[in-house]
Amino acid sequence: MPPINGLGSSVGPALIRPPEVAGEPGARALAFRDALSEAIGQVEGFRLEADAKVGKFLAGEGEDLHTVALATQRAELAFELFLQVRNKVVSAYQEVMRMQV
Repeated sequence: MPPINGLGSSVGPALIRPPEVAGEPGARALAFRDALSEAIGQVEGFRLEADAKVGKFLAGEGEDLHTVALATQRAELAFELFLQVRNKVVSAYQEVMRMQV
């Protein structure tokens, strides 16, 4: 069973630190898109894992209650983190759009 602090190490860096990209703005846009796609994939992976564990638990296939609870909490925390990062990105975009040139 993975440690509880595994959530921060597997989701956080992909959402917070973009990959290093040198060069033109087009490459940076692709890097941002790739980082965003990877983060969405990780959040979705946590959700699918939690759904599978809940299904196994409800079917009586030997899944422990604490592993089910940890998986659902991990999925919920990953989604909450992603939602907060999205809100910050939208807020930053709106702030840039309000700037006068």
